[in-house]
Amino acid sequence: MIKMSHDLVKDSYNIQDIIKILPHRYPFVLIDRIDEVKQGEYVKAIKNVTINEPFFQGHFPGQPVMPGVLSLESMAQATAFLMLHELDDPLRKNMFISGVDKVRYRRLIIPGDTMHINIRLVSKKLTLYKFDGTIKINNQLAVQAKIFSNLVDRVEV
Repeated sequence: MIKMSHDLVKDSYNIQDIIKILPHRYPFVLIDRIDEVKQGEYVKAIKNVTINEPFFQGHFPGQPVMPGVLSLESMAQATAFLMLHELDDPLRKNMFISGVDKVRYRRLIIPGDTMHINIRLVSKKLTLYKFDGTIKINNQLAVQAKIFSNLVDRVEV
């Protein structure tokens, strides 16, 4: 059984907590808050999309739309949080996407939206993990995907 770091065991996590667990930093932290997490089962995360996001400068002028790959990245970061928050020293490991499947974009994500990211662990075999994920906005499905990730040692810098 994995022993969780005592100071990281909470019901919800703010951005200061998240960056203690995820290796991502501005401007690439794509989750703002964790509302609920159940060890080894699921995580519910929030991303508030604002016009200040750097990618909106070029995607697209006059009609800002969040790039689809970045919505997938926000889901991937939530999967990483789910697994890394269980570790004593989460910044010694990384989760890398090894595949995505059945990705569907159902709605554009635009400034002012609040992304409700829901991730469920489907299976784990050694260091390979499979997740089901969705993003909802105002209870409307925006993105869905199956995400495959590997847990690896982090390279020391």
